[in-house]
Amino acid sequence: MLGLKLPTDPRWVNIAQMNIEDILVDHAYCEQKAASSCISIIVKYPEKKKVVETLSPIVTEEWGHFRMVIRELEKRGYKLGNQRMDEYVIRLQKLERKGGARERQLMDRLLINAIIEARSCERFRILSENINDEDLKKFYHELMISEAGHYRTFVDLAKEYMAADVVKKRLDEMLAEEAEIIRTLAVRGDRMH
Repeated sequence: MLGLKLPTDPRWVNIAQMNIEDILVDHAYCEQKAASSCISIIVKYPEKKKVVETLSPIVTEEWGHFRMVIRELEKRGYKLGNQRMDEYVIRLQKLERKGGARERQLMDRLLINAIIEARSCERFRILSENINDEDLKKFYHELMISEAGHYRTFVDLAKEYMAADVVKKRLDEMLAEEAEIIRTLAVRGDRMH
């Protein structure tokens, strides 16, 4: 489970399957936000060569995923629709500590991104194993593999700037907080997270 402390409620996939248009719309915006988040980190830390080198290809990949989701919407006669508030991500972003060393702030941002990728990977796995639509099963299986790689990339990048034991401790703290966020959020089938 990529370190996740609490699995997704099993009811989520059944509700999601009944709301596939909403899931795809929300998923498209998740991909857009993932690309934007990487751009934001690059812009905030342009002096960190490894950050720029590592995250630039992820921006391209996430934007490619956005375009792939748009194609899935179009295949089904759906429209992109409006972006919705992502309470999960908003609550996770509150875990970022303000002030202190820039490297510590960078670590927090990278780990938040890692956790979002881990949860997305878990949800994509659930969809790929349980959804009735064969095309979407394959689609989500491919994306699951990509998200797992992104999770690892963000954690490894954090270790470029902070000691591995510091990163592990902070990641464990954040994963415990993420489990509490998941536990307290309503089970909704119209959201990816």
